[in-house]
Amino acid sequence: MQKGLFITFEGADGCGKTTQLLLFRDYLISEGYEVLLTREPGAKGLGERIRDILLNYDGEVSDRCESFLFLADRAQNIDTIVLPALEQGKIVLCDRHTDSTVAYQGYGRGLDIEEINMLNNLATKGTKPDLTFIFDVDIRTSLHRVGNNKDRMESSGQEFFNRVRQGYLELAKQEPERIKVIDSTKTVEEIHEDVVRIFKTCQQ
Repeated sequence: MQKGLFITFEGADGCGKTTQLLLFRDYLISEGYEVLLTREPGAKGLGERIRDILLNYDGEVSDRCESFLFLADRAQNIDTIVLPALEQGKIVLCDRHTDSTVAYQGYGRGLDIEEINMLNNLATKGTKPDLTFIFDVDIRTSLHRVGNNKDRMESSGQEFFNRVRQGYLELAKQEPERIKVIDSTKTVEEIHEDVVRIFKTCQQ
């Protein structure tokens, strides 16, 4: 493989995406692929400090400031982690990426989606995932899985997360070739099988 693949895992909090990312990582390694894991926010290094602010800062954070913090983390992740790994032919698995900002800050917070798309393009140098999985789950189940120990983002309320979920589903309608929606109410094993099946189909 001359150039790597960039695969992102998306969905509302509590959807199980991180579990599926780790299972898929193990599958890819068993198939002989070189794999790199990263996440947004919180990529190794500077991103970890930005993540701490985004999730745990207890003062006021404006919606625009929140968006720019995510974008700064994204630029760092793309420049120092994702692009170098892709050039080395690795498969990069990223826990959240540009679609999260559109869903959370665009649909969820109500910021201008065209502006977010423009800023995402700037932060990523136009880099787009080759494949994106959205793990879809109803909001009641999502909030139940998160539990009572919520970070700042997870404490945004049910109506906010309803808008986020609808945002993700709208994105999937707009880009069906790249974005694949998976029913995240299934068992962990069934969801993993769906991920592998979709990956194999996209590779054909």
